[in-house]
Amino acid sequence: ILPLDGDPKQPPFQYILCAATSPAVKLHDESLTYLNQGQSYEIRMLDNRKLGDVPEISGKLVKSIIRVVFHDRRLQYTEHQQLEGWKWNRPGDRLLDLDIPLSVGVIDIRTNPGQLNAVEFLWDPAKRTSVFIQVHCISTEFTPRKHGGEKGVAFRVQVDTFKQNENGDYTDHLHSASCQIKVFKPKGADRKQKTDREKMEKRTPHEKEKYQPSYDTTILSEVMWRSSFQRKSRLAVQHQACGLSGVGGTWAVQGEGASPGGGAPWTTRISQVPSPQTDASSPNHQGEGISQGSGEQLHPSATIQEAQQWLLRHRFATYARLFANFSGADLLKLTREDLVQICGPADGIRLYNALKSRTIRPRLTIYVCQEQPRSAQLEMQPGAGHGDHSNGAVYVYHAIYLEEMAASEVTRKLASAFNVPLHQINQVYRQGPTGIHVLLSDQVVQNFQDESCFLFATVKGILCAWESA
Repeated sequence: ILPLDGDPKQPPFQYILCAATSPAVKLHDESLTYLNQGQSYEIRMLDNRKLGDVPEISGKLVKSIIRVVFHDRRLQYTEHQQLEGWKWNRPGDRLLDLDIPLSVGVIDIRTNPGQLNAVEFLWDPAKRTSVFIQVHCISTEFTPRKHGGEKGVAFRVQVDTFKQNENGDYTDHLHSASCQIKVFKPKGADRKQKTDREKMEKRTPHEKEKYQPSYDTTILSEVMWRSSFQRKSRLAVQHQACGLSGVGGTWAVQGEGASPGGGAPWTTRISQVPSPQTDASSPNHQGEGISQGSGEQLHPSATIQEAQQWLLRHRFATYARLFANFSGADLLKLTREDLVQICGPADGIRLYNALKSRTIRPRLTIYVCQEQPRSAQLEMQPGAGHGDHSNGAVYVYHAIYLEEMAASEVTRKLASAFNVPLHQINQVYRQGPTGIHVLLSDQVVQNFQDESCFLFATVKGILCAWESA
C-alpha cells in the first residue's frame, strides 16, 4: 500500500479519525496519532464527490472494510505469523472492534473470526455516517521482548471502500486511505501526547519550524490499493522474471588461433574400470557424482516447499514455521534489517548471509573438452585450433572451477561435467614428456597453470593417461 503522490483527481471519499496528531513529527514525515487501547474513536465517513463524479453509486450503498495493519514493511512480511501469535496469547480477543451503539449510519456490520484485525459494513454516502473503532492490541506487543520500555511498533488504520459489481457483490474498488497510529495502554496515549507537547515547548522557534503542528483530528491519506488477485498475479510475474532454469544458455566462442586458455591444450584421459566391489549402494559412493554446489544457493524461483527444504538444510528449522508461506523470491526480498528484527541479531545475520552468499572465487580454473571420435578427428583440417569448427567438428569446453586444488576435486568435477559415474573412475593420469603416464596427484594439480586447456576421454578396461600436446 503506497501513498498516492501528485494525483490531481479528487478522491470520492474522505475519512477523518477524531484523534489528535502528535506535535513531534517533522514536516515532511507522515503524521502519527496516539490511541488508547480499547477506547472508542470516531471515524467520519464523508462523501467527497463533486457533482457528476462516480454517478453509479448515487442512491446506492457502498461497502467499507476497516483494518488495523502493520506500518513497518518488515512486519508486513510476517503479518500472518504475528497475528497468529497474538491470537495464541489473547484467546477470544479481537485486534479491532466496532463500538456499534455509538456508530451512526452503518448497516450489516460483519466481523470474520478468521480476520481479527478487520471489520466491514455497508453505508450510504448521501447520509451522515460515523463509525467508532476500538483497537485492542498495543504497539509493544509486537516488539521482540514484549515488556515495558521498548519503542512500540507503528500500525496503520486503513479504510477500503467498494461498490457493487454486475452480480451485486461489493468487489469493485472505489477508494482507500490510511493513517499511521501507535496504541498504548489506557491513558498512555494522553501521557505520550503531553510528553511530546512539553518537548516541543522547550525547543527554539527555529527548531519548531521543522515540525508539524498538532491537529485535533487525523485525515487519512489516500493510498493505492491492489486486490489480492492482483497481488498474486504480480508476485507470479516476479517469480517468472527472476527465475533461472537449471540449464544456462548456450555459449559458443568462435574464432581462429588459440583455444580458450591460450596455448596448446593437453589431451586428457580418464580410465573407466568398473570395480566389482563398488556399486551405487556402496558406503563409499554417497552420491559424490552429483555437483556439491547444487541447491546451496536459494533460487528466486524456488517454491514454498523448496524454500522450506532450503531452510532445513541450512539449519534454520526453528524458523521454518515462521516462513511457512514464503517462496524463494519472498525470502530473497528480505533485507538484513528485516531478518534481524524477525529472527534476532545472531540468527538474522546468519540467515541473511546464507541467503545473499556469493560463489567463492575459484583458486584455479581449467577448461576441459571431450575428445572427438576418431572419425570426427580425421575430418579436422590440419592445424585447425581446438576452438574452431571445420567440416562440422566442434570442440566445446567445460569450465572447471577448483577451490581445494586437490586431485579428488578434479575427478569429482570431471565426473559431474561429463556424466561419468564417479564410483567407476579408477585413476586419472596425465601423459607427460616422452609419453610417460603421470598419476594425477594433489601436487600435480597444484602445479596446473590457471586457465589451462585439456581434452578428455574415457577408456574401459585399460589404464589411460593425460597426454601432453
